[in-house]
Amino acid sequence: MEAFLVSTGIVALAEIGDKTQLLAFVLAARFRRPLPIVAAIFVATIANHAFAAAIGTWITSLMGPELLRWVLGASFLAMAAWTLVPDKLDDDDTQIAGYGVFLTTLIAFFLAEMGDKTQVATVALAARYHSMIAVVAGTTLGMMLANVPAVYFGDRIANRISLKLVHGIAALIFAALGVATLLGAGASLGV
Repeated sequence: MEAFLVSTGIVALAEIGDKTQLLAFVLAARFRRPLPIVAAIFVATIANHAFAAAIGTWITSLMGPELLRWVLGASFLAMAAWTLVPDKLDDDDTQIAGYGVFLTTLIAFFLAEMGDKTQVATVALAARYHSMIAVVAGTTLGMMLANVPAVYFGDRIANRISLKLVHGIAALIFAALGVATLLGAGASLGV
């Protein structure tokens, strides 16, 4: 349960103001059809995060527990720093293909999420918790918690959220995970 809850919280916080959330705003404004956009975000997130979690699980098989502890601790600290860097949407991310709402959103969201903070966090969380299903379920729920309101309420909520505060909280959580991992928390899990 811890893997699920931590994954949900970290990704929900890290996603606020992230380029994929900005993409959700753009798609919602462009198509004005929230249900297929939300469905496509859900499918793209599951596919993307399942892939990321599989990599995280695979990485744990390549490293011994001591090396893995240092790599994960450093990764979480790097994620803390990265979370403090504001995201912006690239022109490539906003190119809207003519494949319909669902397929356009699915492709755009999947590609925008490649190498994104939340995908990298999913790799690290899967390696840390050794529970691929709980991590994917948690990170997917976190993505949906951040993006569904963006699709449905857009500008009405965007201006009411302090991105600096949210990013600061997410950075603190990543940093705490990093320090805890470096200090040996999770040793009973082989990390």
